Amino acid sequence: MDTRKHWTECETTNSAVVTRLRLAGCVFAEEEAQLLADAAQSPVELEAMVEQRVIGFPLEHIIGWAAFCGVKIMVEKGVFVPRHRTEFLVRQATSLLQNGAIVVDLCCGSGAIGTVLAARMNQIELHAADIDPVAVKCARRNISAFGGTVYEGDLYEPLPPQLRGGINILVANAPYVPTDSIGTMPPEARLHEAPVALDGGADGLDIQRRIASEAMLWLAPGGHLLVETSERQTLQTVRIFEQNGLHSRVTHCDELDATVVIGTKPDR
Repeated sequence: MDTRKHWTECETTNSAVVTRLRLAGCVFAEEEAQLLADAAQSPVELEAMVEQRVIGFPLEHIIGWAAFCGVKIMVEKGVFVPRHRTEFLVRQATSLLQNGAIVVDLCCGSGAIGTVLAARMNQIELHAADIDPVAVKCARRNISAFGGTVYEGDLYEPLPPQLRGGINILVANAPYVPTDSIGTMPPEARLHEAPVALDGGADGLDIQRRIASEAMLWLAPGGHLLVETSERQTLQTVRIFEQNGLHSRVTHCDELDATVVIGTKPDR
């Protein structure tokens, strides 16, 4: 008998782990119990992982990966976990992709967006950047498999200068939570993800302003900047884009409660 399979099945079947997770407030306790059991190499390791989950560590940080757009994204402790709503941002970017496109994933975190875009269309030139060195290390694990390059630094600063005026798709899931609202976020986020990945400044739009202010310098004619924002902030985001010369349009997905603003640099 495969002993590992045996103890895994026993733990899951007798529902001890499920019960502990449910009591801790985990809505999808059964699914999480199975993922933890699959990731653990022994009963002792499973117990340690369950204990971490019970006290509030994100499941993805414990098992080391997150499911995003059907792709397994490696996620290290402290790194922003890609949200399901951001799959809508990926959909919008995918609809604009063409073979040979130069794609940049700013504020890339784990590199989830860039990784999925490259997985869907491998004939692209992919670059990504983040200011957090832990996130950069994580993104390199994900993006390197697709020949992309990840840079450490503040927004555009670390990008190769030869990309100026040549980017076709610039996607940025920049932080857009107002500083005063950080404290109301779920503990999994505010206690276990880097503040730099969450805090968007007083009104949540500081990073969007900085990205939009230089977008025209980096985009190719007809190139697109895509950002995720909240429905409440949509009009402000549109105003920021248009103040910086970008023609903008808004897309929304009720199912994922996701809003994306797409700015386009004029052809001329």
